[in-house]
Amino acid sequence: MPLDVDAEAFEALVVEELDALPDEMVDGLENVVFVCEDAPEDGSDILGEYQGVDLTRRDRYGFGELPDRIVLFRLPLLAYCRDLDELHDEVHVTLVHEIAHYFGIDDDELHRLGWG
Repeated sequence: MPLDVDAEAFEALVVEELDALPDEMVDGLENVVFVCEDAPEDGSDILGEYQGVDLTRRDRYGFGELPDRIVLFRLPLLAYCRDLDELHDEVHVTLVHEIAHYFGIDDDELHRLGWG
């Protein structure tokens, strides 16, 4: 049976895990918003998604740019986890994974590093 965590409680959990990340991981983030949504529009079961142009591919980036987005999907994460401890762990891993994409680290490298 999937966990039952409403949108407000899920967002609070994400903020808690984001605050727990090491400063050196989040200090370099610029013009990025973190968003919680129920599920991906395409119906897939991904847990999170980085939407933007990673730092390694940016040419000119400056004033007036819309922020990049790191999205965590509540329903797939709840379906993936058995309990709240596992949900905390998976939100943490998903945040690290998507932040890594912002810095230009691809899925192959994340798998090699154990974050895939």
